[in-house]
Amino acid sequence: MNVGKSRKPARPQARQDAAPVDVRGGDLTGARSAPRPKPAKKRQPAPARARTGTGPASYRDAMRAALQEALQRDTRVLLMGEDVGRYGGTYAVSKGLLEEFGPERVRDTPLSELGFVGAAIGAALGGLRPIVEVMTVNFSLLALDPIVNTAAVYRHMSGGQFGVPLVIRMATGAGRQLAAQHSHSLEGWYAHVPGIRVLAPATVEDARGMLWPALQDPDPVVIFEHAQLYNLEAELPDVIDVDITHARVRRPGTDVSLISYGGSLHKTLDAARELDALGISAEVVDLRVLRPLDTGTMLASVRKTHRAVVVDEGWRSGSLAAEVMARIAEQAFFDLDAPLARVCSEEVPIPYARHMEEAALPQVPTIVAAVRALLNR
Repeated sequence: MNVGKSRKPARPQARQDAAPVDVRGGDLTGARSAPRPKPAKKRQPAPARARTGTGPASYRDAMRAALQEALQRDTRVLLMGEDVGRYGGTYAVSKGLLEEFGPERVRDTPLSELGFVGAAIGAALGGLRPIVEVMTVNFSLLALDPIVNTAAVYRHMSGGQFGVPLVIRMATGAGRQLAAQHSHSLEGWYAHVPGIRVLAPATVEDARGMLWPALQDPDPVVIFEHAQLYNLEAELPDVIDVDITHARVRRPGTDVSLISYGGSLHKTLDAARELDALGISAEVVDLRVLRPLDTGTMLASVRKTHRAVVVDEGWRSGSLAAEVMARIAEQAFFDLDAPLARVCSEEVPIPYARHMEEAALPQVPTIVAAVRALLNR
């Protein structure tokens, strides 16, 4: 029994009269077996080149526009998950999509991550392009077996004959007083697994542009959306050109490299501005793609600044920050003028009380203090 999962007030019952639909697009009644698929060709996803309107947009609106675009551009795309239809999504990202595209393409699922993620894998193998929404990252633990032990390994185990073109979106991160069961940052867990591409859009532009190239990847892609970013607003360019292979330098600097991703990126940028007032020039690198890591961009920054601090909302032990530091130490050790440092969450379950939760997470003052200690300032 999952005692931690919150439930919403009673909603209208989902349609019970819809005929079962074969993943190839036909009725299951009397359907013939599908022809043997051709071997899936591994390729790099193409960048997104999405046209947008002018004016500011929120992270939530950008994600909704990305979903809408995907459903419009490719009839094989469907959105499925808990409350994505009539309720409009737990974070209102899919609001209005059921009315626009109908229940065959925007599907409310039972409260069973194991079941609906497994069904999405089958749909992907059958030729569709499912986008699965998992309410929050902790609930994805109920679907680890189909994600890690099926979707991630299918290409390898089929000798390259099959891929699983599946996108799984999930909210992640703390800072909302949702206590220990709904405040995890488990990006590093998924980034540990070969066969999965892991994305962490931290800007409105990336939220708008990452989904379409993720759908072009013939293997599973997991997108982590930090829940504190949904209300973030920014201007979008008329044409968005986003790749899902490289890190990005969000702020140039010369004295120290601050390497971060996801919900910690904006705290890191704030810290860089405070450091600038102290006469310290900090370069901020947004990892964006957590697997495969863009080691080249990280190393280029460190070889310029000769110092690095990694900011990661995950726990310190076995963290993604540890992997980043290991790669720098392995490949740029002699470029360093100081030991590597990191700012991570405290090694405790995330507390509910506001002041304790804030104390457990990376914050601007702790990032500034880590840099000043590194530079003896």
